[in-house]
Order: sequence, then C-alpha cells, then structure tokens
Amino acid sequence: MPSQLWPYITPGIPDELFENLPGIPLSQREVRLLLIAQLRLKSDSVLWDIGAGTGTIPVEVGLLCPGGKIIAIERDEEVANLIKRNCDRFDVKNVEVIEGSAPECLHDLKVTPHRVCIEGGRPIQEILQTAWDYLPPSGRVVATAANLESLYAISQSFSLLRARNIEVVQSAVNRLETRGFSQTFTAVDPIFILSGEKLD
Repeated sequence: MPSQLWPYITPGIPDELFENLPGIPLSQREVRLLLIAQLRLKSDSVLWDIGAGTGTIPVEVGLLCPGGKIIAIERDEEVANLIKRNCDRFDVKNVEVIEGSAPECLHDLKVTPHRVCIEGGRPIQEILQTAWDYLPPSGRVVATAANLESLYAISQSFSLLRARNIEVVQSAVNRLETRGFSQTFTAVDPIFILSGEKLD
C-alpha cells in the first residue's frame, strides 16, 4: 500500500526521505533494490530483518507486502526507535521492531520466517545458522557483506548449511553529484549481496 510520503507501488524510496542518525547504516536506494530483488518476496511473506539499522528494508518491504509481516531486529534502543519512527513516517503498520541481540533473541520470536535478511551482526555465522534452523524448505536467506571477512564468513556458512541456488551480486553504483560548478559521478561504497535457499 503506498503512503502519502511515497505514493508509488514501486520500491526505491530516496534515501533523504528516511530519518537517519549519524553513524547508523542506511541501505542506499540502489543497493536496497538489489537486496529486495534477491529476497523474492510474496505478498504474504514473513521476513526477519536482522540488523535492520535505519529501517529502510522493513519500510520498503512493508509497503510492498501489505499482507506480510516484517520483524525488524536491532540491538540498540535508540536505533530501534529510529526504525519505529521511519515506519510511522511511511504509515507502515506490518512491521514489528524487536530490540535484542541476534542470535539469542531469535529464539523468542513468535512467528517463523519465509525470508531472512541479515544486514549486520558480528557473529554472522552464528546468526545465519540460527536463522537457517527456523526457515522452512524453500526458505531464503539474503545477507550483505561490506568487507572481505564478512564475505568469507557468509560464503563458508552457506557451504556448511548446504544452501542451494546460491547467488552473489556486487553492487557498482555511481551517482551524479554537483560539486561547485561541476557535475561529477561519485561511487557508492560497493557491497556484496549473497543469497541462498533451503531446499530440505
């Protein structure tokens, strides 16, 4: 369902429409679009977003899947409140914000996921393993890696979990910016998006 702030049925909300906090990650629009595409959502999907940060993914998915349920997990109280404010800005009602640390808090969630998005968390392998255990067959995990260590850890986890249909995409985005009297292209920090399915 479109909101007044974003009255469109397509994803890709401009970054500047979200409230943000200094130092808190914000999945930039172009990367967000790639990530949402990899989730392969249905209108009634249940999504766990672990390390939800600013809340851009919960907001976008909440608008795209009005019959779905999004659980946004964030360990910091101030950041969890930021996600709630962004959901309110876009009038998104199907997001539940959980303040807690993964993987421990995952055991307390009342609803099991069809899709899991992992956007952060230091014990990435433990988080992935725990979330994987809750996925049904044909469930899907999408995880982001901004550095070599995370890329290796997620790849190794997918291998150990015997994930199928693994895909790895690296974003390469440039945005036009005005600097003084000139317009130049500025690179958005590249990020790896890894996805895999649980078939049994």
